[in-house]
Amino acid sequence: MFNIDKVMEFLPHRYPFLLVDRILEADGNRVVGLKNVTINEPFFMGHFPGEPVMPGVLIVEAMGQAGAVVLLSRPDFKGKVIYLTSVEKARFRRPVRPGDQMITTAELTKLRGKVGKVRTVARVGDDVVAEADLGFVVDDRLE
Repeated sequence: MFNIDKVMEFLPHRYPFLLVDRILEADGNRVVGLKNVTINEPFFMGHFPGEPVMPGVLIVEAMGQAGAVVLLSRPDFKGKVIYLTSVEKARFRRPVRPGDQMITTAELTKLRGKVGKVRTVARVGDDVVAEADLGFVVDDRLE
């Protein structure tokens, strides 16, 4: 399990765009991340007043960040950065709301050189809230 400090060693994202609070499991090809969704998230001020719902693109971003940890936790990609190249087969099943604990699972399905794909699923409780296949490319960090 990685706490937020360890997550920030892998990901360049920072508040308010860091959407993984903890990594619950990691085995080299699969990561399970956790995001505690609170009413204090900045996006809830405008999405939507009186009916707060986490934007679907940010659910995909949270899944993508879990996917990036899959790749960045590999020794050969240490210190690199991951860029999203594709979103395929994205489906949204139900809204994510303040108070939800969103669990994101990302599993590496393809890796050739610096190009990869992960299958991602987001859940709240037993419910699948979103899923997508995400493509990535690994690159050097800008100094």
